[in-house]
Amino acid sequence: MSMQPSSGAKSEIIWPSVITVISAAILIGAEVFGAAFAGGWALAILLGLSDTGAHILQAVMFGIGVVIMAGFIRQAQRIEPFWKRS
Repeated sequence: MSMQPSSGAKSEIIWPSVITVISAAILIGAEVFGAAFAGGWALAILLGLSDTGAHILQAVMFGIGVVIMAGFIRQAQRIEPFWKRS
């Protein structure tokens, strides 16, 4: 017997899992992006960069934060699946 669901299988959203992951993403995202902006500002001062350099460094660190958050969401979906096939 195959473990694959049939093409007519229904999927339903598991709302408690979705809400849990979104809530954690909001909390962790606030910390990650706050650290990115503060870290970019602090590194710019440490390196003696101008305001433009500071903004560029903050943008780079913000991009790293986006990658971190995308990885978090992917891993969280593995632990808390969003869909249940019936």
